[in-house]
Amino acid sequence: MLRAAERLYAERGAAHVTMNDIAVEAGVGRGTLYRRYPDRAAIALALLDDHERVLQRGILEGPPPLGPGAPPGERLAAFYEAMMRLLDDHAHLALGAEVGRSRFETGVYGVWRTHVRMLAVEAGLADPDALVEPLLAPLAPEVFVRQRELGLSVERIAEALGVLARAVLGNGPAPAG
Repeated sequence: MLRAAERLYAERGAAHVTMNDIAVEAGVGRGTLYRRYPDRAAIALALLDDHERVLQRGILEGPPPLGPGAPPGERLAAFYEAMMRLLDDHAHLALGAEVGRSRFETGVYGVWRTHVRMLAVEAGLADPDALVEPLLAPLAPEVFVRQRELGLSVERIAEALGVLARAVLGNGPAPAG
């Protein structure tokens, strides 16, 4: 079922795929599909999960600058770059998974939010809670797709976000310890 959904999302875009389309493509009944996944967003989230887990491991255990040991601004810049690559490969899934406010309710958003907040605290920002969502906003799939439609390369977007990361969180020395 998941592979069928992934094919359809890639071919048509998430907004143009129905649960019935997925059931037909997968060769299962709609009831079977609905018992497993309540909606298209749940299917897209399941498909994205493996890709996002790889990124989570890089943040928690990987080498700097994405992993521990680099200055906060450099880590955020590396996170932005990794997210741009993920979106470049899987924007069709991210668009299907993040419908309206649903992006704020996913477990992975909580992971990204905690990571960015921790970097803001480490950078010594006075009000990290007020900056977390603005720092995550450029990662919205709709923003990424719009930038690509405007002709911006993934590299150019990542470089610009790196400038933002370093401007807000600084470029100081790696934390001790």
